[in-house]
Parts: sequence; structure tokens; C-alpha cells
Amino acid sequence: MTKPKNVLVTKSSGETAAFSYQKLKKSLAAAGASEAIINTIIPQVEGLLYQGIPTRQIYKKAFALLKGKPGALAARYKLKNAIMELGPSGYPFERFIGELLKSQGYQVSVGQIMKGQCVNHEIDVIATKGYQYFIIECKFHNQSTYQCDVKIPLYIHSRFRDVEAELRKKSGREDLFYQGWVVTNTRFTLDAITYGQCAGLHLLGWNYPEGNSLKELIEKTGIYPLTTLTTLTSFEKQHLLQEKMVLCKDICQKPYLLEELGIGGERLRRILREAYDLCGSTPT
Repeated sequence: MTKPKNVLVTKSSGETAAFSYQKLKKSLAAAGASEAIINTIIPQVEGLLYQGIPTRQIYKKAFALLKGKPGALAARYKLKNAIMELGPSGYPFERFIGELLKSQGYQVSVGQIMKGQCVNHEIDVIATKGYQYFIIECKFHNQSTYQCDVKIPLYIHSRFRDVEAELRKKSGREDLFYQGWVVTNTRFTLDAITYGQCAGLHLLGWNYPEGNSLKELIEKTGIYPLTTLTTLTSFEKQHLLQEKMVLCKDICQKPYLLEELGIGGERLRRILREAYDLCGSTPT
């Protein structure tokens, strides 16, 4: 089949861009698809293309094709949507970020009230390791088109400075490296990034910073949210989130929680197979 040339796709933001075979191949490979599987999916996606096609339509086609393959390929491919499913409140997202940092050796506290020099502040996540002391604000959004503009890091930086000033009064903390973080599941505007770099505020977004973004950290660590699983219903995911479970590995370690939801038999085995494959582990 001859590849369609100069096809423009419509992003969720309404912007148009040239369709990229390399981006599609890269996203499929990131999900763990082999070269052979990628080569079977690309022609089927090509047959769908037309001028102005929404990117979500391309995603749905690729996702459906991956879902027909064994393992957790489709689960990894839907990572961005899975993070969105951690809503509607931001609490599961905060817990997920805490777990992601724990996997990197940090001591983590979530949802703490801290005294500032001027007022008290509710801090989403506190992460410490060695001389590092990170004060983290999480900004969860359930629309992928939302962007964190410069007002957010400006506001969070002022809160961080207030807490830092109080922390530095305490004996034995003079040599610690304090840093404020802003973590979001969407994107930052250019002004927000520029301010963060200038002010020494660490920004972590879906695609930022390049090489160490939220997406890349999840893929590197293998710490996936349970919402990634394609074998669970939306109701089941929300129930588990309300029970303060956020990780796919929680499913592997506590399968009885699925049984408490009335899940058993072949469906239970199918969910566990996907969960074990996603977590890179084997049943005990």
C-alpha cells in the first residue's frame, strides 16, 4: 500500500499538524509492541487516514488493534488516558505521585499541613532523600487540552518560600536542599517553564522535562496506575481508588480485593494476567 502523503491531523486542542508515522511507531514501541506487531498495525491505521482526521480516532484504532494482542500492550498505550481516570478529585493523583517518588527511594508524606512563616499550608506531597527536601504541589486536570500557565508556578513558589522560611529556622536543617515542585498530568505553557527555570522551581508535566517527563518516569520505573488496566470497568476502578489503592501492583499483591468486588473465575484470571504483565512480574 502506498502511504498517504501530507495528511493533516486535528489535535484535541483544535490545532492541525502533519501526521507522523515515526510518532505512531514510537508510541507503539513505547507500549512494548514488537516490530512485527507494529508492522501489522501501521497499514491498518493508514487505511483510516483522511485530511483533518482527529488524533483521537487514530488513537482509538491503534488501541483497539493492540487490545487484540496478548499481554498489556493496550494498557501501556492508554497511559495518558489512564492518568486522567485518576480523577475526578486530585487525591488519587497525589497518592500516585507519592508512590512514583517512593519507587525512586524517597521518603514520602501525602496531604500534610505545614507551618509557614506567615500562614499554614496544605502540602500535597513531601519527598525527602538524603539532603533533598521537596515540597510538591500536584495539579490534576481531567482535560488533556488544559495547560498550566505562569500563574500556577507563581502562586506555588510563594507558598514554597513561606514554608521554606519556617523550615530553615529549625536547628539541623541548614544544609538541606529545599525545592518546590509543580507536578501536572497535562502541559505547561512556555511562560510557566521560563518562570520555573528562573525561580529554581522544578516542573514535572506529562511531556516535561524532555527525557525525564511524567510519562517517561512511569515507563522507566514501571509504576503504573491501576486505571491503566483495560480489563477493569470504570466502576471497579473508582471503587478501588476510593479504597486508596492507586497502583497496578496493588492488584497483583492483593487479588482478594477483586474477589470482594464479586470478580472471579476466568475474568479474575484475565485481570491478573494483564496486571502481572504490566508490572513485569509473575504470579506467586
